[in-house]
Amino acid sequence: GETHLIRFEWDNSDWSFAEVLEKLGELPIPPYLNRKTEESDKKGNTIKNSAMEQYFVVKEPPTMYGQYNPIRYTYADYISWLDDQRRELINGIVYDLFSAPSRLHAQITAQLLCLFENFIRKRKGKCQVYHAPFDVRFPQNGEKANNKINTVVQPDICIICDESKLDDAGCIGAPDLIVEVQSPSTSKHDLREKFDLYEESGVREYWVVYPKVGLTVFLLQEDGKYDKGTNYEFRGKVPVFIFEGLEIDLEKLLND
Repeated sequence: GETHLIRFEWDNSDWSFAEVLEKLGELPIPPYLNRKTEESDKKGNTIKNSAMEQYFVVKEPPTMYGQYNPIRYTYADYISWLDDQRRELINGIVYDLFSAPSRLHAQITAQLLCLFENFIRKRKGKCQVYHAPFDVRFPQNGEKANNKINTVVQPDICIICDESKLDDAGCIGAPDLIVEVQSPSTSKHDLREKFDLYEESGVREYWVVYPKVGLTVFLLQEDGKYDKGTNYEFRGKVPVFIFEGLEIDLEKLLND
């Protein structure tokens, strides 16, 4: 389909930023993203923002999203780039991963990784857990040659239960579960391009985590589409649907 760029002016006396995006139909809006937070700028002034404004007001140059480059690349190109820059390819478009994750981002990722791994080991399961940087390739129409694959991503965490999908280069095919921990530079990407990619590719469970705020879990339905998502704040427990009997204590992710 065609891509349309919508320009609008936002009067925050009438609508919240979240309501603007919801009315445009761009993103599913978890209610916990409207909660106000207070942070200090470099001069020590207190700034009140909603989590929505933190995660969806993009401050990086638009070229990071790849729209201005008409060239479409393949995984063969991707592995030929010898610099240290982390990148992803989605439908041949390059998405640079610019900054290192925050401390809280790293903490949440590390703790989830340990919880998943410990559960699998105790049950003597065959599933494997990996964290970024780890390449996940999504072939189309069964074409697995490097010059035929035009999508490769590096999820924060992925769980693969089909060992035939693993090779020395990473994973080829859809993981069973993917976790993406959000930062201001990746949120739109994770809830647009990656959401569609994971849904179309058959990722059974997709976690979108917003540090300090909450998370949303999307489950793949029988019709091949994700449900509307279940929202959780950082309290109580969230079940891991691909693993019967595993629940994650969300408060411990922030407090341990």
